[in-house]
Amino acid sequence: MIHGILNVYKEKGFTSHDVVAKLRGIVGQKKIGHTGTLDPDAVGVLPVCLGKATKLCDLLTEKDKTYETVLLLGKATDTQDISGTVLAEKSMDGITEEMVREVIRSFVGVYDQIPPMYSALKVNGKKLYELAREGIEIERKARSVEIFRIVIKEITLPRIRMEVSCSKGTYIRTLCHDIGEKLGCGGCMEELIRTQVSSFHIEDSLTLAQIAQKKEEGKLKEILLPIDEMFPTYRKIKVKEQYSPLLYNGNPFYRNQAERIENLQDGEQIRVYDHMQRFIGLYRYETEKRQFKIIKMFFDK
Repeated sequence: MIHGILNVYKEKGFTSHDVVAKLRGIVGQKKIGHTGTLDPDAVGVLPVCLGKATKLCDLLTEKDKTYETVLLLGKATDTQDISGTVLAEKSMDGITEEMVREVIRSFVGVYDQIPPMYSALKVNGKKLYELAREGIEIERKARSVEIFRIVIKEITLPRIRMEVSCSKGTYIRTLCHDIGEKLGCGGCMEELIRTQVSSFHIEDSLTLAQIAQKKEEGKLKEILLPIDEMFPTYRKIKVKEQYSPLLYNGNPFYRNQAERIENLQDGEQIRVYDHMQRFIGLYRYETEKRQFKIIKMFFDK
């Protein structure tokens, strides 16, 4: 089985689930998971985890993300993007570039965002978009999201191209909708490109066809990020040979059972390897007991 993370460029028309299904065929294994839904019309970075790396899916879903989007003002739709049914169209008379800039700037920081009906969020076991397709709209609670940065790249009214860096759970089409509402003319998302998820950048991403070619050439490992490289800021420690069997069952081990490591802090998280340099998982150090305890294990015997 293959273990690691692929930086996939999701193309237009594919769902995130489509990408996983196609990769299963390319790689020849079932244990594959994606790290967060991208709408079919959106393109860009979609990290996909293979084998033992599927334990990272939730962790990567939680990471901050960066998008490039085009906001179309003067039009509101039921899906909050250009693919939806138009609910209202309003004149842009009186709306200036400076007004647009000021309103967009006002969304930087923490704000309460109401998730759209056309989303994969579940209510009572049913996805919101399934309810929306049945013509059912339910009240949704606002969720606190954070917009770290918005860079306005181009304004050609009624369109604004901008780059948005944001926290997990942020809906860019809802941000577009909310900007339009605040301006009083309505708005929807016309384009969306996800350019970054954590350390995964769009310039390094590969299409499914490119990944399939690498597989045929026997070069898949060249584009596969090893699991332990997802934690580059964590220090690493190797356990001595006679104590390595403790690791394989997720047992704690003591400081003197591993190679020397200086200035350990209480609660510090460490990458742990066995005597053969195989990555076992993440451990936390407890100063009082001089002991390392498992946080998340990635090793399978």
